[in-house]
Amino acid sequence: MNFKENESATKLRGGYYTPPEIAKFLLRWVLTASPKTLLEPSCGNGTFFHVLTELDYSSLESVVGFEIEPYEARKSEIEAAALKNLDCKITNGDFLGWALSQFQIAPLFDAIVGNPPFVRYQYLDKKTQAITQAIYKHLRLNVTKHANAWVAFVVASLALLKRGGRFAMVIPSELIHILYAEPLRAYLAQTCSRILIFDPQELWFENTLQGAILLLAEKKETVESKSYGVSIIQTRDKSFLSQNPENFFQQAKYANGETVQGKWTLAFLSDNERRILKDTQANVHVHSFDSIADVAVGIVTGANKFFLVPDTIVRQYDLSEWAHPMFGRSDHVPGIIYDKTAVERNRQLGLPTNFIWFPKDVITVLPAKVQEYIQFGESQGLHTRYKCRIRTPWYSVPSVYSTSVGMLKRCHDFPRLIFNKVEAFTTDTAYRIKLKSFDSASLVYSYINSLTALTAELEGRHYGGGVLELVPSEIRRLLIPIKHVSEKEVYQLDNLFRCTSSSEDILAQQDKTLLMGIGFSKQTTDELGHAWLKLKQRRQRQPLPPETVVDEELEAEFI
Repeated sequence: MNFKENESATKLRGGYYTPPEIAKFLLRWVLTASPKTLLEPSCGNGTFFHVLTELDYSSLESVVGFEIEPYEARKSEIEAAALKNLDCKITNGDFLGWALSQFQIAPLFDAIVGNPPFVRYQYLDKKTQAITQAIYKHLRLNVTKHANAWVAFVVASLALLKRGGRFAMVIPSELIHILYAEPLRAYLAQTCSRILIFDPQELWFENTLQGAILLLAEKKETVESKSYGVSIIQTRDKSFLSQNPENFFQQAKYANGETVQGKWTLAFLSDNERRILKDTQANVHVHSFDSIADVAVGIVTGANKFFLVPDTIVRQYDLSEWAHPMFGRSDHVPGIIYDKTAVERNRQLGLPTNFIWFPKDVITVLPAKVQEYIQFGESQGLHTRYKCRIRTPWYSVPSVYSTSVGMLKRCHDFPRLIFNKVEAFTTDTAYRIKLKSFDSASLVYSYINSLTALTAELEGRHYGGGVLELVPSEIRRLLIPIKHVSEKEVYQLDNLFRCTSSSEDILAQQDKTLLMGIGFSKQTTDELGHAWLKLKQRRQRQPLPPETVVDEELEAEFI
């Protein structure tokens, strides 16, 4: 967990400035519509104003900018002063508060450009937090308090944009898939006629793992105007910035309807890939995860380092009576089976795979060494942590049970279920899977395939470093093609994980057995594998190898 006091001043105010070539690309596009009024809601050091002097801005009559940092606002004022024959007003102040005061009047701007601050909600001061909530309430957007500050900047700016106006910003790639941005996605789809996104393979901002995209949106002329939807263009580098942005906007293939309901990740797939994905659901062997199993979070200890320990700690404090096998990280389970062999391996490696559990109903007088361990925890202040202090005694963890199938919350290449042969416990870094139908061996085995891996990419989210994470609501929507197998076949697949380092090879071999075994053609199977690889490599910011391109149409999606 990141804490405010540990973050840099730059990160706390979201001060990552736009490269000039990107600012110029966005300005060229909005200027094509000959706007009279322009807003930059977070102008920073004035990059957009500096670049504007190099362009034909003859249609403009006025420019408005906001910057909360005094020193940076002064820079913007200097840059704006170079714009001839324009009424320029740069305000050193809070844009969000000003925007809220303007909502009762008609929209003010023909064009809006910028790069809003990327600041976590918990890092905002109380006044700004209250303003963001007031903005969402006024616009009737059910945005959670987890939403980053850039969401408020985008919705407030859109509310101030005139009908037919153009909006162009650099924003986090989280827009496409993160849950807290879902109200914003819906708002964009409702208010804009066309939405074009440039999704770069490379990171544009130094000293941050935050991926960024270019969002170009045109507001509807009327409420009843047609919505063409969303188009996403993936880019290998910045070479596209030298081309005419209007050509991209006019010629892009926009997707609407189911493709842009909820998350926009489906827009990364071709029309053919989306059709194939939809057709797979007609196969009688393909099930939604929710129809065959329930998902529950693992055990919440409130102090994992105290309750999850290696054998050395168990021996030091005589904890063997209260020590139980557990797993919670990928290095605990290199394959898909957690059995006695896996437990012994972890012990030999010295991994913290013992869960210390003091059941409340059997605690009487604990041995002196055990009391010493509890006192050690209290010396670290663990008993004052929220999850610990709300239970009595603090060291007795509730809701302790195991399931025959578990699942790690995060993964690198694709998610996998764990066949829990020793009834090990799992912490909140994993999920407990309760079966409604089928057997554990068949579910664990069948979970490994390109169809399930693809739907995980479409439903999940990712952060810096490219790790894929799934929450229960997303897991429930995964598609699982089920094949009945024996435990022997699960062990064979587990051995493949241990002997094969390539995730592509594992899925390719499994697809032949599983997907083609339930009736999928080779072409459909290959298409699903290609679609998964495309999204996985986007998440990990890896180049798409030429040999993985199925046809020229798919290759044309990248520029």
